Amino acid sequence: MRLQSGKAGTICLVFFLSQVLSGHGQSRQPQIEGFRYERVVMPGGPGPNRLEIDVPLLAAASPFQQLTSQTTADSQEKMIIARGGLSDLRIYDSANREVPYLLVAPQTREPRWSEGQVLPVAATNKTSGFETDLGRPLPVDGLRLSGIPAPFLKRVRLEGSGDRSHWTVLVQEGTLFDLSTEKLKQLELDFEPGEYRYLRITWDDSASARLPLPASVSARLVSPGTLPPPLRVPLQFERRASEPGVSRYQLRLPGARLPITAIELIAAGANVLRKARVTEGRISQREVVPETLGFATLWHSVHATTAAAELRIPITAPQEAQLELTITDGDNPPLDFTGMTAVLAYLPWIYFESRGKEPLTARFGRPDLAAPQYDLEAMRDAISEVRTAKASWGDLREMKPVVESQVSSTMPLAGAPIDTSSFRFSRKIPRSKPGLNALLLDAEVLAHTNLSDLRIVGADGRQIPYLLERQEEPVPVNLPALEKIPRPAAGNESATGSPSYYRLRLPYANLPAARLVLTTSARVFRRDVRILIEKNPADERQERWTERIAEATWIHSNPETPAPPLILQIPSLQTAEARLVVEEGDNIALPIESAGLLLPSYRMRFIRETDADLRLYYGRSDLSAPRYDLALLAPRLTGEAAEEISFSPENSESAQTEAQALQTKFFWIILVAAVIALFALIARLLKKGAASNV
Repeated sequence: MRLQSGKAGTICLVFFLSQVLSGHGQSRQPQIEGFRYERVVMPGGPGPNRLEIDVPLLAAASPFQQLTSQTTADSQEKMIIARGGLSDLRIYDSANREVPYLLVAPQTREPRWSEGQVLPVAATNKTSGFETDLGRPLPVDGLRLSGIPAPFLKRVRLEGSGDRSHWTVLVQEGTLFDLSTEKLKQLELDFEPGEYRYLRITWDDSASARLPLPASVSARLVSPGTLPPPLRVPLQFERRASEPGVSRYQLRLPGARLPITAIELIAAGANVLRKARVTEGRISQREVVPETLGFATLWHSVHATTAAAELRIPITAPQEAQLELTITDGDNPPLDFTGMTAVLAYLPWIYFESRGKEPLTARFGRPDLAAPQYDLEAMRDAISEVRTAKASWGDLREMKPVVESQVSSTMPLAGAPIDTSSFRFSRKIPRSKPGLNALLLDAEVLAHTNLSDLRIVGADGRQIPYLLERQEEPVPVNLPALEKIPRPAAGNESATGSPSYYRLRLPYANLPAARLVLTTSARVFRRDVRILIEKNPADERQERWTERIAEATWIHSNPETPAPPLILQIPSLQTAEARLVVEEGDNIALPIESAGLLLPSYRMRFIRETDADLRLYYGRSDLSAPRYDLALLAPRLTGEAAEEISFSPENSESAQTEAQALQTKFFWIILVAAVIALFALIARLLKKGAASNV
């Protein structure tokens, strides 16, 4: 009793000292301007308060700088803990006095387990199971089995009771499995904390054989040090263009630089075994390129009516607010995803002390601020023993425009002037919101640029700095229907067999290396396919000849499924026309339903300061890649979600530059003047000749 009273007295003394120290901290009158966001904080009561970190705060405040992993002694699961973040968070009272706070790391004590006595229960035609007696009522929130022979996969129901007469359903329908071949195991069930002496497992035996009793059954005890489940955030996702046999998705995160440790997928369907990879753009050699954050094998198995799944992709913490998910489908149809979720690291919580229930204001969104140092730090070791009220967050309010937050006053939003008269092409960039933009380059641009001559120019003739981003997602281009042509003269091409010849029209000459995709409605066939182009000889006295630039064998033998598309890699061509040759043998002509190109994908990231008109200039082979100061500040262009813009289809043809248009105008004026002068001269000569005849 004396020990308890002494401990309580120590806590009260520490709390009293913290009030004095925190009051001293509140006497400062700090600078409260320059923050981008603010939120109301509602204390749960006077005195110590506990405020949980949520996603809006994580997305808007300074990010966590370090993720450390820790493995428990009785579990192989790694706990990843976020540290060193929210340095710009400041809390103020109604008088704008700063309220001290502490970020308290989550407790990582080992969970304690209590083993119970296994008691058999009577089986029915479709169920079997057992009960576990823990000896006395205990606060528990988990169950673990061991010693059941593998492999097995079972649906299960879990109930709890204090007297073995009245039962509470803890898990209505769960799944336990130990699949040694797939190296997957799930022998634990989590449930809401409660005080129970007896736990009852009921196996569903309607679609599988009965299981023997487990060697041991243990219940996880609830304790203050038990970690709550990590924060999970539903994600917005969109399917993107891709090559056959591959599915690509763009995942939109709530913010950049979040302490995300894994992506979990929810898919409808039966058996699944596919490779998956998550990437994001990272800066390399003055451009943004895809970097792999994590990869995994997605696994989903259905045994009768019971399913087990591992649809989780561990990743390193992303820097971007957009991720790309790539799934190799092979010959299978794309998965039907019903949800995608980001799993965050274990987060600290915010401790502060309030004088009452009067609302406070939290401000953040100033990356230049260092973490605060409060006298409240003196009571950190005693916080675990302090009873806290639960505080809550209000809505997020933005205090500064987005452009001001993305760039500092020293960031160059405009570069040096440039003479645009020597560029062969220009395009008007579609209007968009101010802030970070990403302009997708289409086939027309890719055909007339070497990428180093790209320039974004404002109405004042000054360049807009940008970063070039290379993406794995291709740019699809539909080609016109193939035109069947007569068999040409043999030339240097073999004339054996019964080939079909088609004219393949590309949208532009000089397109970059791409992939040609052909589809057919046939089900059972085997064909050799070639792509030819005609070459002009260096000597005019020689005949034109053909060059084989790609070839493959197209095979499909299952009449029950559609044939997969044929993909041919073709190089950059100086022509917009090629010849497709299909060796038919003694068969009828293979029906070619469609042809398309998959071009490499590039985006230009830039800051649009206003909605003023911008143009993209290109078509100068003598220019080298630009060297903007913006490259030094490039991380600011990779942390925000970019608004993707693209040229509209009706603007697919490149426009001449103003100088070219002016030159064309002068040409026609001079030509018309020359024609008029010529007619005047002819008329004068005719008149002079008539006079001499008289």
